[in-house]
Amino acid sequence: MSGAAAGGALSVVAPDGVPEVGAGDDLVGLLLPLVALQDGDVLVVTSKVVSKAEGRVRVGGREEAVAEETVRVVARRGPTRIVRTRHGLTMAAAGVDASNVARGSVVLLPLDPDRSARGLREEVRRRSGRNVAVVVTDTAGRAWREGQTDIAVGAAGLRVAEDYAGRVDAHGNELAVTLPAVADEIAGAAELAQGKLGARPVAVVRGRADLVLPPDDHGPGARTLVRPEGGDLFGFGAREAVVRALAGDPADRAPFGAPATAEELADAVGLVTGRRPRPGPDGGLRAPAHPALAALAFAHGWLVEPPGSPLGDDRAAEAHLRPPGP
Repeated sequence: MSGAAAGGALSVVAPDGVPEVGAGDDLVGLLLPLVALQDGDVLVVTSKVVSKAEGRVRVGGREEAVAEETVRVVARRGPTRIVRTRHGLTMAAAGVDASNVARGSVVLLPLDPDRSARGLREEVRRRSGRNVAVVVTDTAGRAWREGQTDIAVGAAGLRVAEDYAGRVDAHGNELAVTLPAVADEIAGAAELAQGKLGARPVAVVRGRADLVLPPDDHGPGARTLVRPEGGDLFGFGAREAVVRALAGDPADRAPFGAPATAEELADAVGLVTGRRPRPGPDGGLRAPAHPALAALAFAHGWLVEPPGSPLGDDRAAEAHLRPPGP
């Protein structure tokens, strides 16, 4: 089967009857009696129920758990923290959840959601004989948008994105960067049927068998949807970017991305200082000394040599901006 389902039909069923899940429970054994699976279905399971089965519930405060799960803080506004987790996900509170769990406890994300999805898929195949894909979901906000939606944090047996680059539309236009994140779209569709308070942590999405891979192919996993550090244009929040650039800690270089071109840096220096730098040796720039130069260079992935350095001009008031070495 190729392309979307015939007629564009898609069905989502989220059954009732899933009992409270605890550490060590047989999750597949609990779910299979509730769903009538067919080859090509996508079985969608919330990360919370996966985490509970895997023993990722801990007693204690949320703040301590968030700190342990955080690799770095992306943005902070009062008590709200958007952080990058060790999974590479950028989420509020590192995905730590204190809802639908005993008071005084919190649920952490699975240690490896893709591995969890693979295990569930293999066990479903072994017990039912059905070839399905599995998506593990969690709720996340979006930059520029109010509200939250579910996304895929783990996946197995699924093409998580459809690459339309190079295809031609009905008008003859070649598509260049169209890459629907179908795993996230499936997660959002499933959440509509599951609901937040419905105690329905599993759903079956039917109608996109074209996205489901052969039984021996688990696919790239949801982790491939995560942009690498420095590959996102919003590696820090607006305030945090200013602070980090001024602090100039070398450990913070990666989130600012690849070094900018000399033209981009010259534009920024000219905007801030009122004087555009002139070309310097080795592809560098000469700029009038200014308190903001170091931060500007850092944010653009460049280095700055202050006036009077061996690389300085004979004019003591000029600094040398240079791209990083090989």
